[in-house]
Amino acid sequence: MKLCSAQIQPIKGDIERNIQKHVSFINLAVENGANLIFFPELSLTGYEPTLANELATTQEDSRLAIFQEISDTKKIIICVGIPTQYKEDICISMVIFQPHTSRQTYSKQILHADEYPYFVNGEQQALISYKSYKIAPAICFESLQIEHSANAATNGANIYLVSVAKSAKGVEKANLHYPKISQNLNLTVLMANSVGPADDFVSTGNSAVWNNEGTLLTQLDDTHEGIIIYDIETQKHTTQIY
Repeated sequence: MKLCSAQIQPIKGDIERNIQKHVSFINLAVENGANLIFFPELSLTGYEPTLANELATTQEDSRLAIFQEISDTKKIIICVGIPTQYKEDICISMVIFQPHTSRQTYSKQILHADEYPYFVNGEQQALISYKSYKIAPAICFESLQIEHSANAATNGANIYLVSVAKSAKGVEKANLHYPKISQNLNLTVLMANSVGPADDFVSTGNSAVWNNEGTLLTQLDDTHEGIIIYDIETQKHTTQIY
């Protein structure tokens, strides 16, 4: 299985232009033979909590249909970030598109304290199945909480997809934490971080892959958009910077 971590600079609050950017990166993943691509936290809007109320939508938003079409025709799993409506509230979510399968939404279960004025917690873990693999999404802050990754492993996950919007300080914490959970929980960990301004900080990329022995295999830089392609069977990896 080939996995693609996409490191992008979202355009603040502009879902339509961000969809176009996503499609370009998905096409690159397809060209490289990827079976799955995932993007940073809230990739379709940028990490902008103060805009979430006006930008929130659902997995059935017609603007997202292009992702289902590509998933169906190119046989690729696509995971994008967007705020979603939940009853009277809003969640930080990842919408998952699988070939000829109903759309699925995973919502961040453990919020950072700063996020509570804008969002509510999601209620359950999602798992994506592909051949012998079970893939657990995680969204930023919760991925640094051991109970989240432990629960994913208990539920049979062997791949942990971490979709984040992290500053340099957050990346430092990630670089310490993810190798430990990789090794201790037998998880392959992939991180997709954004680059550029986000809310009141700068997101600093360094998207990366750690194998299930906790070894850092490759990492992008802190300023450029790019992709990582990782073959989980061979552990071969390539990077492209844009």
